Amino acid sequence: MKGTKQIDAGVLNVGYAEAGPTDGPAVVLLHGWPYDIHSYVDVAPLLAEAGYRVIVPYLRGYGTTRFLSGETFRNGQQAVIAVDVIALMDALGIDRAILAGFDWGARTADVIAALWPERCKALVAVSGYLIGSPRANKAPLPPEAELQWWYQYYFATERGRAGYAKYRHDFARLIWHIASPRWDLDDATFDRSAAAFENPDHVDIVIHNYRWRLGLAEGDPQYDALEVRLAEAPVITVPTITLEGDANGAPHRDATSYANKFSGTYTHRLLEGGIGHNLPQEAPQEFAEAVIEVDGY
Repeated sequence: MKGTKQIDAGVLNVGYAEAGPTDGPAVVLLHGWPYDIHSYVDVAPLLAEAGYRVIVPYLRGYGTTRFLSGETFRNGQQAVIAVDVIALMDALGIDRAILAGFDWGARTADVIAALWPERCKALVAVSGYLIGSPRANKAPLPPEAELQWWYQYYFATERGRAGYAKYRHDFARLIWHIASPRWDLDDATFDRSAAAFENPDHVDIVIHNYRWRLGLAEGDPQYDALEVRLAEAPVITVPTITLEGDANGAPHRDATSYANKFSGTYTHRLLEGGIGHNLPQEAPQEFAEAVIEVDGY
């Protein structure tokens, strides 16, 4: 995406792309790991053309987003990333927005919809309900399911931290291939996003995120009350569309297991044709249509 902007928001100076009329209804598009704002390179123009004000931020630890202070805890827990997005909305004068995302971005959108529904007009979440807690993650999974989380256990070790720091480009390319095995990905497309992983805080944020999930790293105490609420797996009340690709190679639950976590107007849609984990980049038309559709619920 060209012409990214910067704005101070909370503890960050956030890099973000913006498209569409500034007085249009707001849509915030949230990327995951190991991806960046270019997951929405084809979605944003479609929504802008439809009249939406589209905001696509780099999450903490990615791209041009930077911490304002060297003293701030490099924290990747789920609540703090949601707080970052709320701070960005405040800084941009956005009271309420449609939130849409995948991977970390879907979890963040879920968290905001659950904790601050007054800020979330509607929700589009790839792979559905992703709110979790270190307590819930203590439960072991069957071996085949555990195998899908191999990188999480690798990151639990200092060898994993060093390996990710040294080989982050190759590591991310491997994850992209595993997560989207049928995507005809070229080097230029990957390299455009991989530049975002050179952020000086990227490794710290990624490692903390996965260690925190397993209860191997402490979160920031100021977010404890939020995490207590999230650990209760709160129901999401805002209008929601959940999406899944038929070739998603990343760990994900069957949609029937989380449908009851959405109590408002709700639709689940399976996209066929070899669509993998990076759904907005692999199926931008369908993703944009879901955002427009949920806005009418």
